[in-house]
Amino acid sequence: MPKDYYAHCIDVSDAKAVEAELEALLNQKIESVEELQTWLQAETTLSNRLSEVLMGHQVDFARDTEDEERKRIHLHDQAEIMPLLTRYEAKFNEKFYNCPFTKELDDSKYGLMKKVRFASLELFREENIPLEVKASELVTEYQALMAGLTVSWDGEQQTIPFVMAQVDSPVRSVREQAWTSLGEAYASVKPRVDEIMDELVKLRHQIAVNAGFENYRDYTWISKSREYSIEDIRKYHAAVEKYVVPVWDEIAEDFRASLGVESFRPWDNSNCTISKPPYDAIAELTDGVEKMLRATDPVFGDLFAQMNSTGLIDLGSRKGKGMGGFYVPFPVSNHGFVFANFSPSFFSLIALVHEMGQAVNLGFQLDKGDKWQHWRMEVAELFSHSMELLCLDKLNVLYTNEADYKEAIRQRIRRSIGMLMGPLAGDKFQHWMYENPNHTAAERDAMFAEIQKTYFAHPVDYTGYESRLGSSWVGTEHFFQSPFYQIEYAMAELGALQMLKNYREDPKAAIAGYKRGASADDSSLPISAIYESAGVKFDFSDELIQSTAEFVRRLWKSI
Repeated sequence: MPKDYYAHCIDVSDAKAVEAELEALLNQKIESVEELQTWLQAETTLSNRLSEVLMGHQVDFARDTEDEERKRIHLHDQAEIMPLLTRYEAKFNEKFYNCPFTKELDDSKYGLMKKVRFASLELFREENIPLEVKASELVTEYQALMAGLTVSWDGEQQTIPFVMAQVDSPVRSVREQAWTSLGEAYASVKPRVDEIMDELVKLRHQIAVNAGFENYRDYTWISKSREYSIEDIRKYHAAVEKYVVPVWDEIAEDFRASLGVESFRPWDNSNCTISKPPYDAIAELTDGVEKMLRATDPVFGDLFAQMNSTGLIDLGSRKGKGMGGFYVPFPVSNHGFVFANFSPSFFSLIALVHEMGQAVNLGFQLDKGDKWQHWRMEVAELFSHSMELLCLDKLNVLYTNEADYKEAIRQRIRRSIGMLMGPLAGDKFQHWMYENPNHTAAERDAMFAEIQKTYFAHPVDYTGYESRLGSSWVGTEHFFQSPFYQIEYAMAELGALQMLKNYREDPKAAIAGYKRGASADDSSLPISAIYESAGVKFDFSDELIQSTAEFVRRLWKSI
């Protein structure tokens, strides 16, 4: 596992040296609008150098959470460097805000920057820095705890991703065993995970109160510079319950009947209608995905081939490796890294295509050179989810059996309904958690179960496993590391389904729209304009949600 996939362009082990660079930049004189623009460029360059190394350390740790040196470096970054950067970010924002030439900057180019930086300045409180450090330490503990979990399977200790893949088994007894084994593994760490979440909620609530907010949800809305209101999201929750859940109930009933089971149990709610995984070895997966991406557009295939051949993709499962998957950009090296913890499964195939959608989007942004960037997940996830659907008709590259190919398409359509509900349920859960920061662990489980029954678990029979439903939030890293980063998935799926509709009508035009949107200026345009450039709407009105649900219903019935 080499560390040469990112540039070691600044030594962050010496916090005083880093501070000296930051202080020198802070003290630069600005006596014209041209000098302000030069200063902003220098700030971005330094920020990119720091981001390159800090992201690299994050990936190093995720690749082996049991390596004590990697963990020490990661914790040093969180405890020493990140607080330093937070302080200087506030100082830089204040310098920018007070500069007499800021008002002369063209709002069509710098308007979003002003909005984001002024909001960040408004939120900054010195007393929140140690609270944020403590929260980061708790997240690191959670990540290491989950990465260390194993399950006894056929006499051997297996990783969680391996057992997750067994939940897709066509043999019902095997998937039931896998599902219950995962529950037992999570239950073994649940007491400590509850304590971690209790502490995180209290810390984040105090951060919000210190900044003058009633709760952390309201604080987050400003920190993320969201372009929609809390009331918009409440209406979104209700519309999905009204229009999407009935379609999910229909699909679930079809699925139960096709399985020939009397009751639709939680271990049946998987990709179990496919006879076998799409690959046995990681090399088969990467070869297949490259072909799928190249058949969609040569640019996509070329990017994947370049990343795969230069060590920028790590997919296999191993003990101590972090859970989940992600793409991170390296702005100095002008490339990114795909990390995932995979065992052979339908999900791992879809997830790799998903991460490559983000690689295409952020790769286009990195190609614009040293410029201020504002990564918005509503944008990045649009291109991730859309890539999954644009590759839908190429699943036969890895599913060569016609029956499995058909089932793989059906499972991806079923995933669309899940992505319209699941992330939204997670978002609603977080609204409740941070609006009620003094809740107990038991109340948290009860609320999660209630919300799940409203959405994804609505047609599923959890008899005898009610407590498991309530505690199943434990395995969702987003709740710990990235609070309120879930609704973006549901928004992106709405856009991606529009893109699929465009693709079915005119593939070339849809691909052109995808590339046009992915390369749109994310540093200055509103989210709605980027979606529009891609040929879709950034919209979660009742009308669009209803029509999208009907589109998915028709897709399901047509296969």
